Amino acid sequence: MSKRALLEVIALDPQDAVAAQAGGADRLELVTDMAADGLTPPRAAFAAIRAAVDIPLRVMLRSADGFAAGDVTALCEEAAALRAEGAQEFVLGFLTPDGKPDLDAVAALAEVIDGCPWTFHRAIDRAADRDALRKELDALRKELSAAAGTAGLDTYLTAGSAQGVDAGMRTLLAEQARTAAGEPGYAPRILVGGGLGLGHLPALRAAGLDAFHIGSAARPDGWSAPVDAAAVRTWREALDRPVVRGG
Repeated sequence: MSKRALLEVIALDPQDAVAAQAGGADRLELVTDMAADGLTPPRAAFAAIRAAVDIPLRVMLRSADGFAAGDVTALCEEAAALRAEGAQEFVLGFLTPDGKPDLDAVAALAEVIDGCPWTFHRAIDRAADRDALRKELDALRKELSAAAGTAGLDTYLTAGSAQGVDAGMRTLLAEQARTAAGEPGYAPRILVGGGLGLGHLPALRAAGLDAFHIGSAARPDGWSAPVDAAAVRTWREALDRPVVRGG
């Protein structure tokens, strides 16, 4: 039997979380301030959501719009406080002004959340060189793993392009092939998100992609309205259909 595809839904509050879980979400990404494309949620919001649902939560570590790390010390302090509150999974990703991974910032946070799995988010879609970013982060992951028993980077959230899945489809399929082939730097799971539509699923699933991330698609009435359980259920049902390969 094939493994169930993972469906991750963005949640801003307990109401979102409960609706997403009821609709069939497997995991939530917790953020605040979607006007800034998702920032670190308050600890009280995390605690309230954790109390409301029993599916895994990945908490965003990001202090400002864009992909610069900003005040890394403050972000590390917030990550430590979230861990103390019970957070066990995270989302992060930072670039330097020239589009390279900000390894110092990533390493600092990775050290604070050592032992926790985490996603490198769509900063990869703004990278100057996606392949180089993956290989640099893989080297960092191995270095950190040698120092401690860290779970570490296990996922890339990506649309394949800064313009979304429509533009990034060929990149997603090519990177999935490299993941399947076991290429260095391609071990982390690809979580497809960013302009993702139901119509993209057949080609993505046929290529072996099995993790999907939705935000606005779970909110038919926009970001000012809560997650709609029926909308999430539509995605769950689509992902649970048999995968058609080849042809």
